[in-house]
Amino acid sequence: MSLLQREREIIVQNEFIDQFDFKEVEEFIKSASKELFISHKFKTTNEMLVQPRGGFPTYDKVFQLYKEFKNSGVDVLPLTIDSNTRLNDYATAKKMLALSEENDVDMLNGYPLINHGYRTTRKMITHYDTPVSLRHGTPDARLLVEIALASGIFEIEGGPITYLLPYSKNFPLDKAFLYWKYVERVCAAYSELNEPINRESFGPLSATMQPPAIVLVIQIIEMLLSLEEGVKSFSVSFSQTGSMLQDVVSSNVLKKLSRKYADRFGHNDAVINLVYHQWMGAFPYNKHYSDSLINTSTVIAAMVGADKIITKTRNEAFGIPTKEANALAVANVKYTLNMLKGLPKISDEAEEENLTNMVNEIMEAVLNDSADTLWRKVFNAIKKGHIEIPFSPHIINANKVITVRDPDGNIRIHNKGKLPISDKSFAFERSKIRLKENERVVDKIIQDIGIML
Repeated sequence: MSLLQREREIIVQNEFIDQFDFKEVEEFIKSASKELFISHKFKTTNEMLVQPRGGFPTYDKVFQLYKEFKNSGVDVLPLTIDSNTRLNDYATAKKMLALSEENDVDMLNGYPLINHGYRTTRKMITHYDTPVSLRHGTPDARLLVEIALASGIFEIEGGPITYLLPYSKNFPLDKAFLYWKYVERVCAAYSELNEPINRESFGPLSATMQPPAIVLVIQIIEMLLSLEEGVKSFSVSFSQTGSMLQDVVSSNVLKKLSRKYADRFGHNDAVINLVYHQWMGAFPYNKHYSDSLINTSTVIAAMVGADKIITKTRNEAFGIPTKEANALAVANVKYTLNMLKGLPKISDEAEEENLTNMVNEIMEAVLNDSADTLWRKVFNAIKKGHIEIPFSPHIINANKVITVRDPDGNIRIHNKGKLPISDKSFAFERSKIRLKENERVVDKIIQDIGIML
């Protein structure tokens, strides 16, 4: 028995799950419908895939949500996991699930997959015969991912940086790297049985004033950490910045550099997809403005040539959307995309050159670290402040980088902290910023955060 398999045997010995049958799960994945694999869907369609967000505590409500989504023409179904499960608190999740079922009131903000179990959940997944994406936010997702894959969920979102620094304050970063190494290896092992399991990084980060250079570096790093464990299908992602130009430039550079670094490390056979998140910041209370924001982001997704778009609804400012609102958003995005065939390619050479330079400068600083493994190099880079996520709550995050918007709405680096970018690159960024006379940076940041309100 391999070391990985021994570890897996230990992980699934958990009081909150039924006996885990590795052999049965392997046979299931081997014979699973190709329609359940988003990696297969990416290969066989030229259309942008549309995926909403959404999740409820009970099996019945998720089943009905999926029915609503299917009627709206959805391409990929979401399974959003509740907060207790994300924190590995399966005991509280079990209690809250029981209360949700007894009282028909949602006591959890998502689906407690561990407590439902893979045998039950698989019935729903195979019934709809549509790819499902696991959306969670868990630093230690080892058990969760085992149950998800056994359920027929063949896209796993997240990573050791994107599912830690934006979400957690104290969880140890080195442990997150090792726990996600386990996830990558399990995904790689199952990828050999049928179509590849797709891994997807979480590009929005803290969803607040994220400079593209940092977003792209983290996407490339999580991709490399995944590919080096044998994963063959990976999705890099980012979210709408508030500037159409910056989104186009970001996508052009991300597509170019993710391929470059994958090939540089010998992963020429890896398939890399691009995912675009509709606006992840504060939504306007005016629902007509929300519709406009969603339509605009759909146009941008078509312009950047995304392989998948992750949608929002006009109800975002008011709490968790109903299944009807969610399905309507999917139908509207599909309708809009249908009108956006053959858009011209646009670019800005100076912006692309500067963003490419900044990403390469940070990446080279990371890769030149003396540590013997990639994850340790990245760990050291975060400790030094060479990589940081603005507005992250985590204690290891440097929180020195300050960003503001320029007059065109582009997110610019005002204070670079310890980011290892050149004077030339930083000067380009600063040259675009225009603060009004006597305007305080903090006031500008607050204004820029609420740009869509």
